[in-house]
Amino acid sequence: MTWEVLIQSDVEPYERITQLLDEAGCNLHWWRDVEPPTDVDYAVIDGIYVYGHFPVTPQLMRRCGRLKMVSNFGVGCDHIDQNGAKALGIPVGNTPGVLDAATADLTWALLLAAARNIVMGDHFARGPDFHHYDAAFMLGQQVTGATLGIIGLGRIGYQVAKRAVGFDMEMLYHNRNRNDKAESDFGARYVSLDELLEQSDFVALNCPLTAETTGLIGARELALMKPTAVIVNAARGPVWDQEAVLAALRSGHLHAAATDVTYPEPLPRDHGLLGEQRLVLLPHLGSATRQTRDAMSQMSVTNLLAGLEGRDVPYRIA
Repeated sequence: MTWEVLIQSDVEPYERITQLLDEAGCNLHWWRDVEPPTDVDYAVIDGIYVYGHFPVTPQLMRRCGRLKMVSNFGVGCDHIDQNGAKALGIPVGNTPGVLDAATADLTWALLLAAARNIVMGDHFARGPDFHHYDAAFMLGQQVTGATLGIIGLGRIGYQVAKRAVGFDMEMLYHNRNRNDKAESDFGARYVSLDELLEQSDFVALNCPLTAETTGLIGARELALMKPTAVIVNAARGPVWDQEAVLAALRSGHLHAAATDVTYPEPLPRDHGLLGEQRLVLLPHLGSATRQTRDAMSQMSVTNLLAGLEGRDVPYRIA
């Protein structure tokens, strides 16, 4: 049977995705801009495959006359109206678990790069001004033995904490719920958000983007942090106020910051964050390993086909 699938992507998707969809007999209709395309017969659409972050609204889902499934490539589904899908009886699936390790690894890459001035050091070592060694030059913050505060101790946050053990770190966390396993395994201590910010040398944002976490870290929260602190965002851009982060860096209140995410993505080329040397910035690479992306492709297509065929969706969130 041929399934009619609306695939949302403003770039060419990872090749494994289209290979799997082709093998499954899916006829692909492309959605490449923020607004849904006008040249698609929505009455015949059986499924929506979400590779980008354009909003999937109840209006769009109702417009798809035969819609049976919405499958997301990735864990974060803040761009999909899950309540709307639930009201329409449309399953929504994502790809949990498989990207936890890769995203935790990248969280640590960002943390270490920011703490030890890795990006600035790389640029300086390649430049014309590196003539001699200076023991007092480009001093960073020591990671070993420091205090790490994790905001969002779910699957990814747990993996971040697991890696912190090797650095002999004291661990604090703030989460919607207590994580007994992390407390038992790593000695992580549950504290309020303000306590975490006041006491941590390093803060890692690993929470999902929800109504409650949007703008969670703003000017007030940044002011609570130590002037020697480093904050890392491996969650979603709107979890922090990036303008407040820029102001804190420019004022010298923070030692450094690092992020894999911004809003929008990409930033305008004249945005102030792009010129801030004490910000380590990546283009949303959290799960970007070949092994992880292959697994995400398989899981998301498996979800899609299960929904289209009326079977239980293995990784259903709504």
